Amino acid sequence: MHIRNILMIALALAALGVVAFGLSTLSSVQADEPAQGRVIQNATDFAILPPRARIAPENDMLTDRLENLLPQLMEEQDIDMWLVLNREKAEDPIYFTLVPQPTFAARRTTMLVFNRLEDGTVERLTVNRYPLGAPYEAAWQGGSLDEQWQALGDLIVSKNPNNIGINVSREWSAADGLSSSLHTRLLAVLPEDYQERIVSAENLVVRWTEQRTEAELSVYPHIVGIARGVIAEAFSSRVITPGVTTTDDVAWYLRERFKELQLPIWFMPYVTFQRPGITCEEDTPFCGESGVIQRGDLLHTDVGICYLKLCTDTQEMAYVLKADEDDIPQGFKDALRTGNRWQDILTGEFVTGRTGNEILFATHEKAEAEGILSSTYTHPIGFYGHAPGPTIGMWDNQGATPVQGDWRLYPNTAYAIEGNIKQAVPEWDNQLVQVMMEQSAYFDGERVVYLAGRQTRWHLVR
Repeated sequence: MHIRNILMIALALAALGVVAFGLSTLSSVQADEPAQGRVIQNATDFAILPPRARIAPENDMLTDRLENLLPQLMEEQDIDMWLVLNREKAEDPIYFTLVPQPTFAARRTTMLVFNRLEDGTVERLTVNRYPLGAPYEAAWQGGSLDEQWQALGDLIVSKNPNNIGINVSREWSAADGLSSSLHTRLLAVLPEDYQERIVSAENLVVRWTEQRTEAELSVYPHIVGIARGVIAEAFSSRVITPGVTTTDDVAWYLRERFKELQLPIWFMPYVTFQRPGITCEEDTPFCGESGVIQRGDLLHTDVGICYLKLCTDTQEMAYVLKADEDDIPQGFKDALRTGNRWQDILTGEFVTGRTGNEILFATHEKAEAEGILSSTYTHPIGFYGHAPGPTIGMWDNQGATPVQGDWRLYPNTAYAIEGNIKQAVPEWDNQLVQVMMEQSAYFDGERVVYLAGRQTRWHLVR
């Protein structure tokens, strides 16, 4: 059965009642662009698999990546053998993207060996006291630690690779998971001429983490929709009582709601407000304060979850209606429209082969030409919320980012389209307001597609 069918069956089972969370569905004031034809739902409108039921689709996606994607990437990066060596409680960060679930840690010392064969396929081998099982084959098991290391050395020599990739990197943290002691032990079991074949696998690691598969892209919109649905719940009268509820209350609602849904967050959600009289200057990186939420406030949140091994990163804005208001004042609608225009400028500069720095500078040039006061700090997402790949600006550096900003754009990669605009609002005596935006999207090689739409209307709290 095709992996996409397997994944869709698993999610369909959840929709039929394998999982049910009993909170009632709320109507949402949040909608996407009409062209995309979707209305953001609340979290209870989404099927969410319980942890046990997640194992099968996660492992199916992993096997698909190992069988079909990894051989392509090892050929692309000219790596003949890739070693991922780990010790319990000190695992290589890439380890958990490579092993089947349920895996919580490396068992003692765990060695993964990926060996590219002449026909282009890749052997997936382990040299462990405790075999991992499928989708790996045990090349050695049992014995002492010294015997294990010698078995690794013997295996490498028997395969005779032209080069041996290891996870050491000065610039990419995800590719720097091999500890100094494990590196030393590896060298000790290799003949001198094999030691000279060792190379950094950093480019392979970046490509492995940034590249999304068809199966992953089929479920990613669902995952992002859940995150946006919880934000819709939080930015509503169900959670917020103006004059009583604090920004911390809303942040903790977000955290506890994700816990209730058994979805891990990768950072503590936060919520801030802007209001008349609180200065927001052109050079202020982030405008907003914490405290009791009042009517007439602008609200902002930033949340990120991980589900089925894929992570999200989302920022959205809300307005707390005054007692005599039925809608947000026009000046704020205009500001959000400017933010959407900034997004269009940025995503319009996504071209295969361009570097993150080139995309950033082109975005700056066009936004400034249109009189948009903006800041761009977009990053890849996937197995990590802040994933390797092309950095497109940083909040504290709107100039070139060395190395990460020089990485080129590949098709079928995912990004948090993140940044902000500032605009004077007449209803606040032309005080600057900051509209902070972040939506998960993917680049298919031709265009950027939002995984679950984007915010084009304000959340309204009544």
